[in-house]
Amino acid sequence: MILSCGEALIDMLPRETVAGEAAFAPYPGGAVFNTAVALGRLGVQAGFFSGISTDIFGEMLKDALSASRVDAGLAVRSARPTTLAFVTLQDGQARYAFYDEATAGRMLTPADLPALPDSVQALFFGGISLVGEPCGSAYEALMVREAGRRLCMIDPNIRPGFITNEAAYRSRIGRMLALADIVKLSDEDLAWLKGPGPIEAGARALLAGGARLVFITEGAKGAHAFWGDRSVFEPARKVVVADTVGAGDTFNAGVLAAFARAGALGKADVAAVEADLVQAALRLGVQAAAVTVSRAGANPPWAEELT
Repeated sequence: MILSCGEALIDMLPRETVAGEAAFAPYPGGAVFNTAVALGRLGVQAGFFSGISTDIFGEMLKDALSASRVDAGLAVRSARPTTLAFVTLQDGQARYAFYDEATAGRMLTPADLPALPDSVQALFFGGISLVGEPCGSAYEALMVREAGRRLCMIDPNIRPGFITNEAAYRSRIGRMLALADIVKLSDEDLAWLKGPGPIEAGARALLAGGARLVFITEGAKGAHAFWGDRSVFEPARKVVVADTVGAGDTFNAGVLAAFARAGALGKADVAAVEADLVQAALRLGVQAAAVTVSRAGANPPWAEELT
């Protein structure tokens, strides 16, 4: 099983009623949630760990996971409310009103961490769940506990507007990047973390810091992978883009699904990875992400859509 560890929330998207009144419609979301859903749809044994409410929105999240064949049995259920993100559009740009105080996801603590069954081979971390407290400390503690024996991947999916303490956040992300076997960043994330400069230089710095394999996505251009002294590139697929919501999350699932299909979810497998598997991971990640951007919202493809 690949266990995705991080936020699940409800995106409240702007709509209009039949009477012409402004309204909001709830949709399950969150970067790590999206990756879990994409893994389940790609036919990988997938699990999800987070704090999930028992309120109506929490039930919506649980049902969405189940519908995509994701096991949420390790999630911590509580009566605290679900995180809500109200989205409005201003001059075509999305603006967010984020309601996360004292929520089921935000209030997850290191004391809530479960013992993981042997079926969990790999863990995925990232998203805005690494910003807030106490949940950020909980996810970091889980990674510290498990990184020595299980494959760990991280995609910080950096959202500067959500960061309230930049120094503390940079410190946490730096520690977690150093523990990860696989690191994925967008080119924008890389620039935020490492400053301006060539993609390869930034990726090599991450490898020198402890990562075994680094993926860097460049939106409509494609994606790179770096490991050892090697690198490969996979161009993006040409599609009509509906929106880019969930594209990076789906790419992450494609990468991990490729390793799962190859029976290569061990730490030693990534440490000794060959170019054919890295290219296959890039290819599946890019292919799956292309489907996601071709339709509205974070709606990852099922495995049969990629054949």
